[in-house]
Amino acid sequence: MPKSAKYLVIGSLEAYSGKSAAILGIAHQLKAKGIDLAYGKALGGGWGQTQMADNDGDIQFVAEAIQLPQERLQAPVLNLDTDTVERRISGTDQQDYPQLLAQRSQAQKGDLVILEGPGNLSEGKLFDLSLLQVAETIQAQVMLVTRFHSVLLLDQILSAKEQLGDRLLGVLINDVPADQLNSINQSLRPYLEQQNIPVLGVLPSSTLLRSVSVAELVHQLNAEVLCRPDRLDLMVESLTIGAMNVNSALKYFRARHNMAVVTGGDRTDLQLAALETSTQCLILTGHIAPTKEIVARAEDLEVPILAVDLDTLTTVEIIERAFGEVRLQEPIKFQCICQMIEAHFDSDRLLSALGLMPASTR
Repeated sequence: MPKSAKYLVIGSLEAYSGKSAAILGIAHQLKAKGIDLAYGKALGGGWGQTQMADNDGDIQFVAEAIQLPQERLQAPVLNLDTDTVERRISGTDQQDYPQLLAQRSQAQKGDLVILEGPGNLSEGKLFDLSLLQVAETIQAQVMLVTRFHSVLLLDQILSAKEQLGDRLLGVLINDVPADQLNSINQSLRPYLEQQNIPVLGVLPSSTLLRSVSVAELVHQLNAEVLCRPDRLDLMVESLTIGAMNVNSALKYFRARHNMAVVTGGDRTDLQLAALETSTQCLILTGHIAPTKEIVARAEDLEVPILAVDLDTLTTVEIIERAFGEVRLQEPIKFQCICQMIEAHFDSDRLLSALGLMPASTR
């Protein structure tokens, strides 16, 4: 292992904290500063892995987005799932995973190796691959990405500091509502700094980053595309169920933005109302085809119509899960996270804490 190589594990307190997005934006910014980066995952699967994703796909996406060569990528030493857990507890899996991780890390070249950590502080402990165990195995520092729910987040961060000790390099607080940004920066941030927990960034909430493409909904719902297959790149920010009378629906629809509307194939009135508002796609249930007039209007307005072989409840559950497990594999999201990291994250402070310098100052 080159002595100059530094190791940073980026973890989270809970799944779906925006960790992958943060890594993508931070890696892009560090690479622009001339840092020779390597990237990978210590542990695949688990609560931090979405049902829509696969580890190789995620790693390859990051590699392509920030133009990393294959020799700068590191695959997980283990994919955490039911089968691997059962093999471990039955005694049939006796692999020393920390040793395997150490061997891979020693062979990895670069100024900085960023490893995406487990979904929370304890995940992977059965295999000696919890966040702290990973960091100690490869002598890495840790940065935590935390999603802001309320100021009660302080308890979790303080507890994490107690567990991680000096390995905790700092935190990035993500998804802060616009009306709470000032209070976070003026009270919570200084308090954490006083507790020797550097706050490297505070990211505002973004409806775009939480959005899902129509193409992803087609995939998740196994839907038939009835019109405008060329507009599956549209991004959906909210879900609306069209089941009320048309007057109530219009008022409701007009208050929403970039929505997917789920309604029965027989509700022509609601379909038309949805098309006249901020709708990114119509999702029809009930095995009833839309009228020619509805299809023609959707064609004109460039709104895809999807037909699903599912009941409304199941359809809604699948879409809501998709919103909870959003992916980053859309160029517009990559641009968005890069802009947010540049505006709200202190990459120079991160490099300084790691003992690294931008190429321009070497």
